[in-house]
Amino acid sequence: MRCPWPALRLARAMRVAEEALIVSDDPAAPREIDALAAEQGWSVVEEATAIGAGLRIRRRR
Repeated sequence: MRCPWPALRLARAMRVAEEALIVSDDPAAPREIDALAAEQGWSVVEEATAIGAGLRIRRRR
Protein backbone atom coordinates (compact mmCIF):
# COMPACT_ATOMS: atom_id res chain seq x y z
CA MET A 1 0.00 0.00 0.00
CA ARG A 2 1.21 3.47 -0.74
CA CYS A 3 0.95 6.57 1.38
CA PRO A 4 -1.41 7.45 3.09
CA TRP A 5 -3.23 4.11 2.87
CA PRO A 6 -1.22 2.17 5.49
CA ALA A 7 -1.93 4.75 8.21
CA LEU A 8 -5.57 5.18 7.18
CA ARG A 9 -6.22 1.44 7.13
CA LEU A 10 -4.46 1.05 10.46
CA ALA A 11 -6.64 3.74 12.04
CA ARG A 12 -9.75 2.01 10.74
CA ALA A 13 -8.62 -1.45 11.90
CA MET A 14 -7.70 -0.24 15.37
CA ARG A 15 -11.24 1.03 15.96
CA VAL A 16 -12.19 -2.55 16.80
CA ALA A 17 -8.91 -4.49 17.06
CA GLU A 18 -6.47 -4.85 19.94
CA GLU A 19 -3.58 -5.23 17.51
CA ALA A 20 -2.78 -5.12 13.81
CA LEU A 21 0.10 -6.09 11.53
CA ILE A 22 0.91 -3.67 8.72
CA VAL A 23 3.16 -4.71 5.82
CA SER A 24 3.80 -1.97 3.29
CA ASP A 25 6.22 -1.23 0.45
CA ASP A 26 5.87 2.50 1.08
CA PRO A 27 9.13 3.89 2.52
CA ALA A 28 7.19 6.62 4.36
CA ALA A 29 4.78 4.19 6.08
CA PRO A 30 6.91 3.42 9.17
CA ARG A 31 7.32 7.12 9.95
CA GLU A 32 3.60 7.82 9.46
CA ILE A 33 2.54 4.78 11.47
CA ASP A 34 4.94 5.69 14.30
CA ALA A 35 3.43 9.19 14.41
CA LEU A 36 -0.15 7.85 14.43
CA ALA A 37 0.70 5.30 17.12
CA ALA A 38 2.34 7.95 19.31
CA GLU A 39 -0.71 10.18 18.94
CA GLN A 40 -3.07 7.32 19.87
CA GLY A 41 -0.90 5.78 22.61
CA TRP A 42 -0.28 2.51 20.74
CA SER A 43 2.95 0.51 20.84
CA VAL A 44 4.81 -0.36 17.63
CA VAL A 45 7.17 -3.31 17.18
CA GLU A 46 9.01 -4.23 13.99
CA GLU A 47 8.33 -7.81 12.94
CA ALA A 48 9.60 -10.03 10.13
CA THR A 49 6.92 -11.58 7.92
CA ALA A 50 7.05 -14.04 5.04
CA ILE A 51 6.79 -11.16 2.56
CA GLY A 52 9.04 -8.63 4.26
CA ALA A 53 9.27 -6.38 7.28
CA GLY A 54 6.10 -5.35 9.04
CA LEU A 55 4.96 -3.31 12.00
CA ARG A 56 2.83 -4.84 14.75
CA ILE A 57 0.71 -2.20 16.48
CA ARG A 58 -0.91 -2.89 19.86
CA ARG A 59 -3.12 -0.98 22.20
CA ARG A 60 -1.37 -0.26 25.46
CA ARG A 61 -3.18 -1.64 28.45
